[in-house]
Amino acid sequence: MNDDPLTHPGATLPDDLPVSRRDFLRLAALLTGSLALPPLARAANPNDPVRIGYLPITDASPLLVAHSRKLFEAQGLEVEAPRLFRSWAQIVEAFMAGQVNVVHLLSPMTVWARYGSRFPAKVVAWNHMSGSALTVAPGIRNIKDLGGKKVAVPFWYSIHNVVLQHLLRENGLTVVTKPAESLKANEVALSIMAPADMGPALANGAIAGFIVAEPFNAAAETNGIGRILRFTGDVWREHACCVVSMHERDLKDRPEWSQKVVNAIVNAQHWLRENRQEGAQLLSRDGPGKYTPFPSAVLERVLVPNAERQQQYVREGAIRHPEWKDERIEYQPYPFPSYTEQLVQLLKTTQVEGNNSFLASLDPAFVARDLVDERYVKKSIAALGGLKAFGLPEKYTRSETLAA
Repeated sequence: MNDDPLTHPGATLPDDLPVSRRDFLRLAALLTGSLALPPLARAANPNDPVRIGYLPITDASPLLVAHSRKLFEAQGLEVEAPRLFRSWAQIVEAFMAGQVNVVHLLSPMTVWARYGSRFPAKVVAWNHMSGSALTVAPGIRNIKDLGGKKVAVPFWYSIHNVVLQHLLRENGLTVVTKPAESLKANEVALSIMAPADMGPALANGAIAGFIVAEPFNAAAETNGIGRILRFTGDVWREHACCVVSMHERDLKDRPEWSQKVVNAIVNAQHWLRENRQEGAQLLSRDGPGKYTPFPSAVLERVLVPNAERQQQYVREGAIRHPEWKDERIEYQPYPFPSYTEQLVQLLKTTQVEGNNSFLASLDPAFVARDLVDERYVKKSIAALGGLKAFGLPEKYTRSETLAA
């Protein structure tokens, strides 16, 4: 007899679960079909406007800039006001139900959704590169100091979890996802935690660190709660974090509409590269759209380069590869196949809660071809003059670089 309340239709979640764990379990139930959703229409509605779903993090910047600067309207599209969601479960539920049709999702989450649950969605572009960090209590000076302690991640299927576990393995530490009452000196307990709860948990000593998207790391710095131990982009060079996802039905049935959507998002990224301070103000709680709850000063810390602060990070070891010359967050939309292949390989060795058996049979090269639809983004990039418009060589291939 199966006693798991999440493995049959009509499942509900126990009321005594912490909110973050409830979020993960609800999303797991959604993606395994244990919770019923209104079915998507067989064909796309040609009159559907652009309906954006987002979480209030810098990962959503291109979608929000495209809305604020009326770049969708410039393409001749009708667009609704972006819908803010508080959790990955909420945004995925709305996306699966067709309530929103353009979203940013954690790149590993798209692998889980398409192959773990066979949900018909595709990646059409990257939202950004880097833009995340491992933030720790002031007394933590290196990765090995995390032994015997707890660290929070925003989601099991996140680039944060993947990069953190790579770092821990490289430093001889063992990951524990269901810890006993006491941890061994070489064990690090990982737990799912909502980003908004990470700063307070670090401040009160409940965790020794957290790894998450900006601007939560910048907020912890400015509030004196913690220090950045490593930037994720200094571990996996120019990695993607969140990606733009759209329904496969729209890509198939509304190709002209889909092209215009991607055009607007790519144009927003191009604008952000040259207008970072204005972008920070636009995204802030003081901006006209009030897209995020963060002050512009916190967002500027992420978006606007600062040479003096960069050198401080190098001295403190948060940046160990200054020769990479990477920004704290960068904007470039092309979804390099080598990244997707490397991601699938790393997911196979990354510990997660729940059933991840679907990963074993996944061929990385197949996923790079099947999960990603690059037709639209290539045309958008070409319209801007090619990859050089984003500071890249004129080739749609690259090699992945991971370091400790």
